Amino acid sequence: MKTIKFLYILPLALLISISCEQELITLEPPVIEEPVTSGTPGTASFTKFVAIGNSYVAGVQGGALFTEAQNNSLPAIMATQFAMTGVGGGTFVQADIKASLGWNLFITQPFLADNSKPILGRMLLQGASPKPTPQAYSVGNIEALPSPANTNFIYTGGKATLNNFGVPAIVLGQSLIPQTGAWAGAGSDPRFSPFYGRLAYPGTGSSTIIGDAAAAGGSFFMFYLGLDDFFLYAAFGGDPAKAPLTPASGAGANGFDVQYGAAIGALLGSNANLKGVVGNFPNIFKMPHFTSVTYNPIPLDATTAAAVSSGFAGYNAALDGLVANAAAFGISAALVAEIGTRRVTFAAVSNNKALLIDETLTDLGPYFDGLKNAGAITAEQRAALTPYQRVRQTTSSDILPLSTGSILGTLVNNNPLLVNGVSVPLADQYVLIPSEIAAINTARLAYNATVQSVVTANSTRLALADIDAALEGLITAKAGVYNNVTITPNINPPTGIYSEDGVHPNSRGYAFLSRVFIQAINTKFGATIPLTDLSKYKATALPIP
Repeated sequence: MKTIKFLYILPLALLISISCEQELITLEPPVIEEPVTSGTPGTASFTKFVAIGNSYVAGVQGGALFTEAQNNSLPAIMATQFAMTGVGGGTFVQADIKASLGWNLFITQPFLADNSKPILGRMLLQGASPKPTPQAYSVGNIEALPSPANTNFIYTGGKATLNNFGVPAIVLGQSLIPQTGAWAGAGSDPRFSPFYGRLAYPGTGSSTIIGDAAAAGGSFFMFYLGLDDFFLYAAFGGDPAKAPLTPASGAGANGFDVQYGAAIGALLGSNANLKGVVGNFPNIFKMPHFTSVTYNPIPLDATTAAAVSSGFAGYNAALDGLVANAAAFGISAALVAEIGTRRVTFAAVSNNKALLIDETLTDLGPYFDGLKNAGAITAEQRAALTPYQRVRQTTSSDILPLSTGSILGTLVNNNPLLVNGVSVPLADQYVLIPSEIAAINTARLAYNATVQSVVTANSTRLALADIDAALEGLITAKAGVYNNVTITPNINPPTGIYSEDGVHPNSRGYAFLSRVFIQAINTKFGATIPLTDLSKYKATALPIP
């Protein structure tokens, strides 16, 4: 099983056009909800509520896990509702990260040794054209450093009394193996996560997340693991070397279906009276992280456009030469048609398409060799064509993740002739092509089918929170009004439910999701737990000038 420790991508200064405008919407008159402060547990017991999951359960916001975000995690908000009069909920203990900004999960940061560079934490919207910008600690401040040497980071409160076992940026399979918390693997074993290592300290590799949660003695649990099994793959542009897509099913312990069944089975098997709620997975491609950067985001002035077009004249001429001599080079009609889609053009407009490497395209290397051998191009010209053997420009069927905006238009090695997305094709990790998008969508639907089948098989003990339908409904409606508060399915303050990273909710977004989980619990177990009051939770902060 292979995964990654952090996301390692940075939505910093998005140099290319990013759409952050909201559609005009027509709001219906709000439904006034009278405050409800008491309820009943139905056939469930909330004496000890235990939560298992990844970033959503841990409470990540703005690309980081920090104390304020933890305090407004999805299960923490649910626990507040469970503690209301008559419901019977107890205290909810989380392993306080003790960090004001946290450790940013979206960027590459070494486990600092010399403390000569500032640690980067959560993002905030900054600038006249607001960009998600990581906030820096002062040099030498290591309160967020993920290290066993940082006593601020390590949790020593004991797992037996812990309620929240949410661990950011892990896949489902990591919850079942001891390597996830073994500090011996820090920096070398991709299965290790310091965010579980901090709970499992000293981390000898003898415990698992599921084992810890089962041993915590809960009376009710929520389980929301699996989103990162496809989100991480998508965020890395479908590059399996960076983050593989978990197979929906498979031999041994590699399939999502086997892992999900094992995790839920271990929890239910720990206590014959234990009940819980699980969630399914939404369409991430409708989240701001995947909708903010357009497929044609590159602005060029007339001078630059002319220079770039001149630079690709030789490449385009080589393509034309192959088409004109298709029979001589053994080029099929299908490949002739494909070559026609691979010409590179730039113009003095604001919406040029980006250049990318598409591994599904035919490798034109052997055909370029044929041109050289026929004397149509020189050896030097052939060498210059090597980076472009599998390139094309983006189409509306491609997706550029939010993080790609940070490298579009930037120079490679400070060379003004080497511009990412223009003269230098974007690598696999920066673009999602149609085949990768289809694979992710297929996997998500299969994961959701597994979740449904496990719930059906344990129908008296499990409730299903339909997160997919709830978010899809909000997207379709374009807005919703709860507790006299308007919310929208985007980042935009003050109504957006997403934090600055475009995929994790803000506090109000988590409050919205908590209502979905609570409604599922009420329906399944005959409870009357009050739904969360969204007006009590903050939205994403307005941009900092």
